Amino acid sequence: MLKTLNHHLVKAMPFLTPSSLIIGILIGSQTSHLTFLIPWIFAFMTFVGSLGSNFKQLAVVIQKPIPFLVSLLVLHLLMPLWAWGIGHLVFTDDPLTTTGFILAMVVPTGITSFIWVTIHKGNIAFALSVILIDTLLSPFIVPTSLSLFVGEKVSIDSWDLMKNLILMIVLPSVLGMLLNQLTKGKIKSTLGEKLSPFSKIGIVIIVIINGGLLSPYLNKFDLKVLLIIMTVFIISSMGYLLSWVISGLFHYERDVVVSMTFCGGMRNISAGSVLAVTFFPPAVALPVVLGMLFQQILASFYGQMLHKYYYSKKYKHRFSTQ
Repeated sequence: MLKTLNHHLVKAMPFLTPSSLIIGILIGSQTSHLTFLIPWIFAFMTFVGSLGSNFKQLAVVIQKPIPFLVSLLVLHLLMPLWAWGIGHLVFTDDPLTTTGFILAMVVPTGITSFIWVTIHKGNIAFALSVILIDTLLSPFIVPTSLSLFVGEKVSIDSWDLMKNLILMIVLPSVLGMLLNQLTKGKIKSTLGEKLSPFSKIGIVIIVIINGGLLSPYLNKFDLKVLLIIMTVFIISSMGYLLSWVISGLFHYERDVVVSMTFCGGMRNISAGSVLAVTFFPPAVALPVVLGMLFQQILASFYGQMLHKYYYSKKYKHRFSTQ
């Protein structure tokens, strides 16, 4: 029954994510008391996804670091440059809004990219490596990137950030991989398959909560907010597309392309929102928080595009060999 439920949830994700976001926005602040659940849901989803990986796979990724380095290049150089350029072009006399676009692109890759990689059968070990290393480097990368692109010196409570990252990523990942290693992969087909549908439900819950956090920012809707929303969409969409194109140019295997696409497109918007509210004026926070509008929807869209592209490619190959 759980396997069937998981199958239906995977097929429904392109519809569930935007619907969940709309529900969250309509509910509004009523979900604010549930924000404490987000780290725990992240930890659970990371644990479930890690049950399919082991330390040997992680070692292989580290031994062949070029795809990983390419992902970091997209995440922390090309995308911040893109956000900086679009921001200055569209909001020439509004440096705070431009700073918001840049901040949204210098935060580490989103933890939920791991779930989308799992759904679309990407390279889980590769995605896990990017998420782990990128988030652990974030206390150094984020302030340096902001100093470079914005010219602001930002102080971050590195220890507090590291504690959250250890809880959400490191510990559940290590536990999942350790169980996979000890059971010689059997845990994936036993416990992993039973828990998989609940990780999809976890995405729905997180999107609803984030939608509630986004609701207050949409109360004062005007033309400027509409323009910011459109710009955020263009910037966010390019992350997925650029990662897909670059990984394709390098002729990587399908599973690596899938992982690079999601890791390059998604961002830890929750962390970005905290930074924006803590260290910058409210005008900076708006573009960052608005990133919640499109992140999961774009992930659904690009997941479908990847599936159609590789299905079409596979079909053409079979037809040509007949």
